[in-house]
Amino acid sequence: MELKNVEIKSIGEIQEFGANNFKVVKFVVIDDSSPDYPQVLELQATQDNAENLLKYNKVAQRVDVSFNLRGREWTNKETQKVSVFNTIEAWRVSKAEGVVTPNDVGVPAAELNSGNPDDLPF
Repeated sequence: MELKNVEIKSIGEIQEFGANNFKVVKFVVIDDSSPDYPQVLELQATQDNAENLLKYNKVAQRVDVSFNLRGREWTNKETQKVSVFNTIEAWRVSKAEGVVTPNDVGVPAAELNSGNPDDLPF
């Protein structure tokens, strides 16, 4: 499943669990595709995806999110009541297509081609 062109509202810190150092980071996005009813959704990323989320994304950035829905049952041992928990597990977060930020604005192509043609820009 996928969310397109949503805004990152907040990003938590990486939490580590267990002896295997299982990593999880939760983050919140706003889907404002319907301005009258914006949807605020909490997602999570795990392991390497958690580290990449923090490394490549910032609050207020517009992103596309690919995710899976996860669900599980839990039984309270005292009351035997069964509860269901759902998780939105993000497996890819990338900059939204067609969105230009000030950091994307670079040197105009005309300036790159000026000067010595053998002078490479790197």
